[in-house]
Amino acid sequence: MIRPLLCRSAGLLALAFLPLSGCVDTPGVIPYVDVQVDLNLSLPAYNNLNFPNNWLYISGGSRGLIVYRYTLDEFVVLDRHATWDVGAGCQCTVSPDGYTIEDPCSGSQWYIFDGSIIQGPTTAPLERYTTTWIPPVLSIRN
Repeated sequence: MIRPLLCRSAGLLALAFLPLSGCVDTPGVIPYVDVQVDLNLSLPAYNNLNFPNNWLYISGGSRGLIVYRYTLDEFVVLDRHATWDVGAGCQCTVSPDGYTIEDPCSGSQWYIFDGSIIQGPTTAPLERYTTTWIPPVLSIRN
């Protein structure tokens, strides 16, 4: 009587982990990396972010981060990991116009304002992180 109970509970345990195994292969979903970054914008390294419509590359996330100052009080932080062929690990760059982000591997493009798609072949936006602005510190979390 005990043995069937153990087998049944082991089967339920295996089913409980089944949804987690599918997350790795989901198209457009980059690997999870814990992001907890605080930027003190009074430091010279981050001076560019003291003005709206400017951006800066910083380390963190899956392939690095793009920090964009949208307005005086709003920031957008996007992961540089391209979402077309996640396994290839392509690193996105900000285009010379400063308003779009490009994947050099697929030619996909996203808006720097929010990471939404401009053109494919990608079908997923860029990963966006949460920001909290308490001057002079910008906190970035996921």
